[in-house]
Amino acid sequence: MITLAIAEDNRMAREAVLSKLAAYPDVRIEVLAGNGRELVSGLAGKKIDLVLMDIEMPLMNGIEATRQVKKQYPGVKVVMLTTFDDDEKLFDSILAGASGYLLKDEPGEELYKAIGNTLSGGASMSASIALKTLNFIRESGRTSAEPCILSDRELEILQGLKSGKGYKQVAAALSISEGTVRKHVENIYRKLEVNNKVSAINLAADKRWL
Repeated sequence: MITLAIAEDNRMAREAVLSKLAAYPDVRIEVLAGNGRELVSGLAGKKIDLVLMDIEMPLMNGIEATRQVKKQYPGVKVVMLTTFDDDEKLFDSILAGASGYLLKDEPGEELYKAIGNTLSGGASMSASIALKTLNFIRESGRTSAEPCILSDRELEILQGLKSGKGYKQVAAALSISEGTVRKHVENIYRKLEVNNKVSAINLAADKRWL
């Protein structure tokens, strides 16, 4: 028997996954969670083989939840389920400890196979996502990171923003004031010649500083 946990905040999406897996009697759903925080707490005392993890969820997103799961329950496998093959989220998920990354529109048979492959030690990805990964590896082999023009503190702040923290949370994590964080962000924008957080994070990631 394969025991699963599902973390998905969208009711229709959650029901779609349940419907796909209903055809397989050797699959049992032990935990259903609407966000990452609920999932992590719900795993306590349960014997779970694998988590099917949405990425965009309230309270705690799927990437942070994956970090927490792998830290607290290292034997539990995590497969991300998403509607987007976003490069940044893909690689953040892998770095967080995910063993697979599937698009939500995969048919039930492919989802079931991916679960089995992952539990057997494999790494399952939708075809389009696997291609992105290969292209990234090829590009990484051809290019090296540019010299970083940001200070260590600025990189810490940008990394905090990249993980989804707000200015206040970043300030608390670094034991500095929110005003200091905002001043550093202004300096980051000036150095990178951008005018918003997303552009700054994407540019720093493209230059392989994060």
